[in-house]
Amino acid sequence: MSSAISLNVGIARSAGSSGAADAKRVLLAEPRGYCAGVDRAVETVEKALEKHGAPVYVRKEIVHNRHVVETLRERGVIFVDETDEVPEGALLVFSAHGVSPAVHASAAERSLRTIDATCPLVTKVHQEAKRFARDDFDILLIGHEGHEEVEGTAGEAPDHVQLVDGPGGVEGVTVRDENKVIWLSQTTLSVDETMETVRLLRQKFPLLQDPPSDDICYATSNRQTAVKAMAPECDLVIVVGSRNSSNSVRLVEVALNAGAKAAHLVDYAREVDTAWLDGVRTVGITSGASVPEILVEGVLELLAEHGFADVQPVTTANETLVFALPRELRPARR
Repeated sequence: MSSAISLNVGIARSAGSSGAADAKRVLLAEPRGYCAGVDRAVETVEKALEKHGAPVYVRKEIVHNRHVVETLRERGVIFVDETDEVPEGALLVFSAHGVSPAVHASAAERSLRTIDATCPLVTKVHQEAKRFARDDFDILLIGHEGHEEVEGTAGEAPDHVQLVDGPGGVEGVTVRDENKVIWLSQTTLSVDETMETVRLLRQKFPLLQDPPSDDICYATSNRQTAVKAMAPECDLVIVVGSRNSSNSVRLVEVALNAGAKAAHLVDYAREVDTAWLDGVRTVGITSGASVPEILVEGVLELLAEHGFADVQPVTTANETLVFALPRELRPARR
């Protein structure tokens, strides 16, 4: 999945070089950008277009990135909120965030041909919810109200799942049997905030059980770790990502909490306010897990035009995980 390597790559070297105090530099977080689940989801839609032609319908945004959605829309993808907006018998792709059984049933009622691009790590959480509901546990799902992933997971066991929206949501939680309580989480949360929520839940329910394995995905965790490594050195951190991307928003919070003097979220280089650069010597750059690298390159080019040409990587992990495409789109075996 990922292998940890030395922290602070590039940071110590710059600090020890002559004139470093006056030099402008960029610390570029690695890993950043596309995770395996996003890569799979975007490729799923592209392959569906190649195989079936336009239009291809997608329920919600395939991933939470404005550029990706707009690019696919130009190629003939039609994004809808619900299945009843899709003509009967048409092709519908479910987004990386997953859907509830009710959505699958609604698609079947309309005789839609469906391809499920749900991230396998989200599917894992769905399976956990079903398993613990069968065992009659109260499931405390840590996540953000209204997020598509949370709606899909909760829909697997609505009578057993209770949403806990961060530390502030703990006080109102009640359970039937304190001996049978488990927490699960949305995959794109802040690791630190989630652990604080769990700590508070465990104070209230000492027998609270942990998930069988981490629910926060490896990519979310890795990107936060990289930002934590560079943030203390940064006068400014720019996170490339969309405002409806949970993991991108979390990266801004993580940067500020880890010591960055300022942090901003942008979709495109044109959204960077050059006034942010006044008096700045070190800029950190990262991107959310649904962000194509071309958008990061645009920000780097803009910074270079303003004297930030020295780009130093800050690498905290190597990611090698790849997910297979949905079976409907895999090449036929010979």
